[in-house]
Amino acid sequence: GSRRVPAYNPSAMAIYLDHAATTPLRPEALEAMLPYLTDRFGNPSSPHAFGRAARAALDEARERMAARLNAEPRELVFTSGGTEANNLALKGAAWAGKARGNQIVTSAVEHHSVGHTLAYLEKFGFEIVTLGVDRYGRVDPEELEARLEERTILVSIMLANNEVGTIEPIAEIARRVHARRGVLLHVDAVAAAPHLPIDVRALDVDLLTLSAHKFEGPKGAGVCFVRRGVHILAQQQGGTQERYRRAGTEDVAAIVGMATAYELACAERDAVTARLRQAGARLARALAAEPGIERTGHPTERLAGLVSVVIPGVDGAELVVALDLG
Repeated sequence: GSRRVPAYNPSAMAIYLDHAATTPLRPEALEAMLPYLTDRFGNPSSPHAFGRAARAALDEARERMAARLNAEPRELVFTSGGTEANNLALKGAAWAGKARGNQIVTSAVEHHSVGHTLAYLEKFGFEIVTLGVDRYGRVDPEELEARLEERTILVSIMLANNEVGTIEPIAEIARRVHARRGVLLHVDAVAAAPHLPIDVRALDVDLLTLSAHKFEGPKGAGVCFVRRGVHILAQQQGGTQERYRRAGTEDVAAIVGMATAYELACAERDAVTARLRQAGARLARALAAEPGIERTGHPTERLAGLVSVVIPGVDGAELVVALDLG
């Protein structure tokens, strides 16, 4: 017989504090998505009216995202999320640059979708140099520069850490990386996107990745920015979608929802940041009053939406479960 899914029945007093993991889909994004989940179901690669309507929505979403990122629409590759975007950026750039060198420089605090991807590339002859960070979780740009060699082809450093919230000095890192001809800079901006303005020109990055579900968009949608002139090797073969960089029929509904959510996140960022800073400071003061609790991450260069602490003798996973059951 069929299995029944248990009803979702959270406590009326439950408060969701895990926006670093995922965010609820905002109503405006859902509303924008609905037509492309129902009557506007065409394949954007089809030449008939159904396909042309889907293509128009896809093109418009690409232009809207590009405008907020200060990118050209052609520089955006839509993916199934941040993990695929990071895989495409890292593997694509690594394999495209393999003839020139095999060294990739990264940090010890990257997301698994970066760290595990680089560990995979190591199996194919790439040398991965992993930089440590200071007590606040920051990469030292001078140390990074010192580790660059003639055979370095790629540097991957996140814009902000998804656990402690520390913001990395990407503009300074970019200056030093691009002083070496031919070295590309990839930045994982997934955690930063809800909280920081993302301007790919100001950051001077070659590759940058986002994920919609971090800023109240749908799961299953992401973006890989590939600066015009940068060559990457496609990691999915099939059709001609995304200028041959990512084969597969685009999820039009999810992409439209992502563009809508990101526009709203950008428009509301200043007000939301002010509110989160106030709430975060209040929580931090309350925690600091308890003996032994230590706050982690940079004291000022940090995302407003994250408060990270160490509580001696308490396992984090067990604490989450206890709070969930409380």
